[in-house]
Amino acid sequence: MTDVITADPHAATGTVPRVLATDAALKLIATLTADYGPLLFHQSGGCCDGSSPMCYPQGDYIVGDRDVRMGEIGGAPFYMSPSQFDYWKHTQLIIDVVPGRGGMFSLENGRDVRFLTRSRLFTDDELDRLVPTGEGPAD
Repeated sequence: MTDVITADPHAATGTVPRVLATDAALKLIATLTADYGPLLFHQSGGCCDGSSPMCYPQGDYIVGDRDVRMGEIGGAPFYMSPSQFDYWKHTQLIIDVVPGRGGMFSLENGRDVRFLTRSRLFTDDELDRLVPTGEGPAD
């Protein structure tokens, strides 16, 4: 199901986003937003759902004060723990949708598709132009 990545909203500024979404992911995010209202993502660090990006209604998942805000996809903020960020900080996350079962607690569960994190290393030039991260809940 890998789709073309939607036009980068940062292109005009010359900054490089830390997280992007494919068209398929953006379409699923729009569907979930229509069903559940504003969403947020948290990159799972293992345990029950492996390393899946988990999607929740905003307010149903408490973002930790030290969690790193990587950016936004489809209007939804995307977070990960500081320890996960230390591992992923040199990579751009590309959120896609593939056939399968979603994470047990993620909103796409039961729709026969799941979010999947793909990644690629930033170039040296891109590292100099990264969008800054934020910490804790969105303002």
